[in-house]
Parts: sequence; C-alpha cells; structure tokens
Amino acid sequence: MQKLGKKPNSKNLDLNNCALSAGDVTELASLLPFLPELEEISLSWNGCVGGTLKALTVHLHHVNLLRVLRLNNCRLTAEDVTSLGEAFEIVSQLEELDLSWNSNIGGKLSLLTKKIQKGCKLKLLKITDCNLTAKDGESLAEILNVIPNLEVLDLSINKHIGCSMKVIAQDLKNVPGLKELNLHMCGLKQDSLQGLDTALQHLAELRKLDISCNKEIGGGFKDSTAHLASLKNLEVLDLHQCCVTEEDVTVLSQVIPLLSSLQELNLSSNKSVGVSSDPLLGRLRFLPKLKSVVISNCGLGEESFSSLAEAALHLPELEILDLSWNKCVGGNLKLLLGALKLATEIQVLRLSSCNLVAEDLALLTLLTEDGHLARLRKLDLSYNNSISDEGWVIFCQGLAVFKELSELDVSLRPLSCRDCGTWFSELLAALTKLPALTELGMQRWVLSESQRKQLESFNQDNKRNIRFDC
Repeated sequence: MQKLGKKPNSKNLDLNNCALSAGDVTELASLLPFLPELEEISLSWNGCVGGTLKALTVHLHHVNLLRVLRLNNCRLTAEDVTSLGEAFEIVSQLEELDLSWNSNIGGKLSLLTKKIQKGCKLKLLKITDCNLTAKDGESLAEILNVIPNLEVLDLSINKHIGCSMKVIAQDLKNVPGLKELNLHMCGLKQDSLQGLDTALQHLAELRKLDISCNKEIGGGFKDSTAHLASLKNLEVLDLHQCCVTEEDVTVLSQVIPLLSSLQELNLSSNKSVGVSSDPLLGRLRFLPKLKSVVISNCGLGEESFSSLAEAALHLPELEILDLSWNKCVGGNLKLLLGALKLATEIQVLRLSSCNLVAEDLALLTLLTEDGHLARLRKLDLSYNNSISDEGWVIFCQGLAVFKELSELDVSLRPLSCRDCGTWFSELLAALTKLPALTELGMQRWVLSESQRKQLESFNQDNKRNIRFDC
C-alpha cells in the first residue's frame, strides 16, 4: 500500500486507479492470508487486472469476512468471470459486487450467475455498460430467485437487455426489499414498461427508479402506470429523454402527484411536458418533499412555466431547480419571484440557454440583496447570448452578495464569441469577496490584452484557486 502511495487499512484494500500490473495482482494475492479482517477490496480502473483475477480469487478463502468487491473497468475476461463465479462458493458474506464497464462480460454472465447459490447475501449488484445480451438478462432473472436480500440493481447502459426485460420483471417479485432499480438506456420498449409496472406491485420498498433514455417507451405510459402510484416510499424518479407523448403526460399528471415521498424528479428532454394542456407541472404542489426538479429542454411555454412557478410556491425544501433550454424563461423570470423568495434551501439554479435578458439578472441580484438565495452554490447562466453588456455589468456589480457561490458559468454558445465588456473588471472585483468560488466558466468570451493582464494579476495577488474555464 505504501509503495502505491496509499494508507494501509486492515479492513479496506483500496487500490482504485493505481495502474496495477499483472505482477502487482499476484503480489496482492499473496498478501491475503495476512489480512483476515479484510472487508472491502477495490481494484477498479486497473486494466491489467483483466486475465489475472484467478490469481486473486483462489486466495479469497483467507478473507471470509469480505463484504465488498469492486472491479469496475478492469477489462475482465471470460476466464475472470468464471473465476469470480467459483469464488462465490467461498465469499459467503459478500454483499456488494460492482462489475461495471467491463464490456467483455457481455454474453458470458451465466459463467458467474450459475455459481450463485440460494442464500447468497448480495445486497448490491452493479453491471453498468457491460454489453449485456438478452441471454445475459435471462441469466440475471434466474439468480433473482436466490438473492432475496438485493437492495440495489443497476443494469444501466446495456442497450440489448431490454429484449429480456419482461423475463427479468417477472422475477423481481423475488427481491421485495429492492430499493434502487436503474434501467437507464437499456433499450426498453412499451411492452417492457408494461412488465415492469406489473413488477412494481411487489417492490413496496423501492426508493429510486431510473428508466431514463429509453426512447421507445414513449406512448406506453397510458397502459403501464397502474402500480407506479403505489410506490409510497419512492424518492427519486428519472424519466428524462423517454419521448413521452401528450397522452403519457395526461397519465403522469394523475400518478406523479400521488408519490408522496418523492424528493427528486427529472422530466428533462420530453418536449410534450411543456406543450401538453394537462397540469402536470402545476400538480407538483402536492409533493412538498421535492428537493430537485429538473425540467430542462421540455419545451415550456408561458402557460406551463406559470403553472410551475405557482407550484414552486408549495415546495419549501427545493434545493435544485433546472430550467435550462426553455426559451420562455427569458424575460419571464419574474414569474418565479415568489417561489425563489420562499425557497430558502435552494443551492443549485440552472438557467442555461433560456434567452435571459438584463432584467432577469437584475432580479436575481435583488433577490440575494434582500436575503434570499442565501445558500446558492451553483449558478449556470451559460448560453444566454441575449444578455447585454449592461446586463452583465449590473449582475457583476451585485455578484458579491452570493456569499456561498462555488460555481458560476457565464459561457457563450458554441460557435459564437464576444468581447468582454467593462463588466470584466466588475467581475474580478466581485470575486475577491466570494471566498467559496472555485470554478468560473467563461468559454468563448474574448479577453483583451489588458484584461488578460488583469486576470494574471488577480491570480497572483489573491492566491486563489479559481479554475477559469476560458
């Protein structure tokens, strides 16, 4: 551990991203007999682990307290998967297994799953982006019968597994304690969604459901939400980029407000959310525990934006609000005035590419001067080329009131550029009064020679560790 610049720990062997060689893995294996208290092993992001795992697994009987094994991005081979399967007969206490980003696992998962016996204590299984096939999905469905304690299942970014989702969904009833289910970008189709909805009636403990970036499920919600509303413990729902239709929005506007524990909702990149006449956004008022609302690129019109603004008055715990890529926000930010005054917990505000104008920036500054937005840490104003130099001057003059701000982005749109105006001097002056600021995005703003010298002097004089992304 010392050789690799790590602190020794008898319970946690963390060799994540250490550029291990095959020889290092062999050396590590020889040490296991001397580590009987070991509970966690992380070899993630070490490509040379691939092809050498057997040297390690044959010694795992020395660490029978092992609970966590992380092998992300290790270039695992079929032989490694076989060795890992054989090790399951030894590591009876294993609770967490992460095999993510090992593309060679695809088509070979059965080499592992057929070795997992009834009574396995696995609580977390992550197989993100492993090129899983429909056959792998069937193998996975079979082991759900023997891992009843499973709490987290992450199959995200496996585009071919959607073909076997109906089979997997049928066996989800065998893991009633499941708390997180991640099916992001899994190639789900409408019939997959129907099978999943049927499974939800058995998953009363579910806290997080991510079915985002499955474009072919659009139009399927009308027949597949019968049991979604029963998830009274659901805290996170991610439906971004699902191509939901107006008919879907109608159904979701009836179901989502019933998720009484919901804290995070992501509907981004679903244009029908903004154009639908159904009051989905207005009904968010019935979810007072919401902490994060992400509805970027939803095609909001003034009517739907007004509905959201009114609903936000009833969201006192809101911490994250993302309205990016909704052009109607520009010139209408005042509609959110009441909500932003009440949102005392808000920490992240994203307004990228919203056609903002000087009046909108002045409003934000005044809010903070009046004691509102006091906890704001991240403010994204990028891609708002419509803001005049005068608007930036007003904003920079009042910027110092954002005392807890750590990240600010004022970058321009790609393929555009613009000379920094007189506001740049105001910006540097404000930065001296923002001790928490560490990142400032200023892409495509052109600094004059004198402004570059001002920036160099600022960095030298203030000894600040601000990353200027120019």
